[in-house]
Amino acid sequence: MGLSDSLTIASSGLDALQSQMSVASQNVANASTTGYVAETVSLSSRSAGSEGSGVVVGLTTRIVDDALEASLYSQNATVSALQTVNDGLSTVSALQGSTSADPGASGTLSDNVGNVQSSLLTLEADPSNAAAQQAVVSAANTLAGGLRDTATSYQAARQAAQDSIVTEVQSANAALGQIGKLSDQIAQLRAGGLSTADLENQRATAMSDLSSLVSVRYQETANGDMLVSTADGTALPTHQNSGPLATTNATLDAASVYPGTIPAITLNGKDVTTSLVGGRLGANIGLRDQTLPTMQAQLDTFSQTLAARFDAQGLTLFVGATGTVPPPSTAAASPAGEVGFSADITVNPAVVANGALIRDGTHDVVGSTTGASSFATNTTRGSSDTTLIDRLLNFAFGPDVQAGVLQPPAPTTGLGVSGTLSASFSGATDITSLATNVTSVQAATIGQAATDLTSETAIQTALNTKVSSVSGVSVDDEMASIVALQNAYQANAKVITAMQSMFSALLTAVT
Repeated sequence: MGLSDSLTIASSGLDALQSQMSVASQNVANASTTGYVAETVSLSSRSAGSEGSGVVVGLTTRIVDDALEASLYSQNATVSALQTVNDGLSTVSALQGSTSADPGASGTLSDNVGNVQSSLLTLEADPSNAAAQQAVVSAANTLAGGLRDTATSYQAARQAAQDSIVTEVQSANAALGQIGKLSDQIAQLRAGGLSTADLENQRATAMSDLSSLVSVRYQETANGDMLVSTADGTALPTHQNSGPLATTNATLDAASVYPGTIPAITLNGKDVTTSLVGGRLGANIGLRDQTLPTMQAQLDTFSQTLAARFDAQGLTLFVGATGTVPPPSTAAASPAGEVGFSADITVNPAVVANGALIRDGTHDVVGSTTGASSFATNTTRGSSDTTLIDRLLNFAFGPDVQAGVLQPPAPTTGLGVSGTLSASFSGATDITSLATNVTSVQAATIGQAATDLTSETAIQTALNTKVSSVSGVSVDDEMASIVALQNAYQANAKVITAMQSMFSALLTAVT
């Protein structure tokens, strides 16, 4: 091997070492960058005939397991969705009261119902006592106020979800556009045989951002482009000048429903709302269109049943914005006035103005064999009469509408504006148990979201650890590698220096 061959080999070694140190330094600099995958330099030996002639520096590539990365993207969408649900329901949970408080003071729905019952028991001992009458009105006001506050929290959470949906659609468009832009650059560089690792890492960050917004699938083409689709296979374009997804904001109320009065999310004009699942966007769609409307419908059916059972006995204690008790919804009929009733429920102004109506009644009742027995308002029975109070305690709060006749169950199907929602509890029970059922079912929904978030976050952490072990940057390893590369660089530099000295000596000898 001649001196020139040795010099060529040493020089190529210096080039290779310099490339390796540059990539290692970049890895260290990006160690804390979300989504960054460690890069490595591809090296190969160069030979001339049967003899080595140096090192060839190839393309810089990412150290990545595509299947593992895809699993992490999917898990990111799952955890983001559960975190969004957990956050969205936190205000509802705060209004459900605490079971650790003293009985009757917990603020739970069943406790508020029980306080009305207790105040009626006190009034039964002295029906003409004005203070006791007002205590019933006060307890009823607290019950109605709690229902309104809870219903208001549903609507506030729905509106927050709707507002977030508009923002998240914009973010999804931005991520799709970034993926498309970087894919174009990657394809162009690959066509020229140049390295694309840095651009791929930038694209992976945009892909990770998109996966936290909505469940998506990715497929890289041979030329380096990235195809994106939703979980159900709907293609999401990445090369449009303007974002492919579009929607508008709206102010929601209890009667707002999708599809219907709530704006759809469209993809180039086509409604794709139901295709967008998972991630923050999918979770907010679910909160807005399913979870919170179901909770609203459950509370509405309770509120209507509460008002109707008092009304059936001769006391219109609770009314809505129209001053009446709305009819119940059924699977076969329109929800009519029940939708949103819990947001409007209040104590009858006539009873507030005249507490004696709790003793005397607000209207006569025509008895029936399937409903309440007959009742006539107290005009002659006197100030100590307990007929109505007894009816309220025995029947409005009891499982029977009259002795031996079961209460008509609270509607649990055909609920909501669309008539498609349901309550996953039995409506054939007394009013206190019904209050417990409503709270329990909703608390279970909230609790399940928190439980699922904990377990799915643990899976995400495990996946992140696995991905990090394959693709992550170990600063210690990279720094050790840099030190070793620097030593090798110095050794190669000494070889070149020696070659230069030998060349000089040879030139001196021949001259």
